[in-house]
Amino acid sequence: MELSNNNTQFSLYGIFKTVLVRDLVVAFRHPSDLVNPLIFFMIVVTLFPLAVSPEKQFLAQAAPGVLWVAALLATLLSLDMLFQSDFQDGTLEQLLLSPQPLYIGILAKVMGHWLLSGLPLTLLSPLLAFMMFLPSEALPALMITLLLGTPVLSFIGAVGSALTVGLRKSGLLLSLLVLPLYIPVLIFSAGAVQAATIGLPIIGHVALLGAMLALALVLAPLAISAGLRISLGS
Repeated sequence: MELSNNNTQFSLYGIFKTVLVRDLVVAFRHPSDLVNPLIFFMIVVTLFPLAVSPEKQFLAQAAPGVLWVAALLATLLSLDMLFQSDFQDGTLEQLLLSPQPLYIGILAKVMGHWLLSGLPLTLLSPLLAFMMFLPSEALPALMITLLLGTPVLSFIGAVGSALTVGLRKSGLLLSLLVLPLYIPVLIFSAGAVQAATIGLPIIGHVALLGAMLALALVLAPLAISAGLRISLGS
């Protein structure tokens, strides 16, 4: 029995690793898809002072909202990396027909999307926060909220992407589906950073983001699996 359990664990880990590595390799073959969301993130943040006001105090107050809105829109821009290429080459159908647990494959694909989009945005954010004159005491709050919030954005976006993967020109529909679900993440994340700038505790915001992430880890793959089966008619 113990040997069987070990083999099962190894098999599940092997599935997760195989799907994750495959998605990363495929993504790096199309570097423009990786760079575009980052460039968009930088453009939105850097153009904001030019369009509104370069005044230091104003930018420091606006920085939490601007950074998080830009990160949210950049994540939305990157959702095509999730299932579209797999749908076109038939890999997605093979994943659905495989006897292996679809839940694990979905987790791996969403993790790959986060590694290629959410994590780079998180690593780039301190530089842009400095450009927006965000107080240094609020920088840890920004990093924590991005580390907790961007995976939730990836999971929610994957649900919408799964429902629209078989449709042509589905970008507008995808945005309409996922943007309302993104709003709670935006509110609590930007609120945490704003609270940190004025010296208030952020533990409540962080706890809510952690709860959202836990729910997304458990429930989102189930919704994604159902969405894929509906879209592909299997």
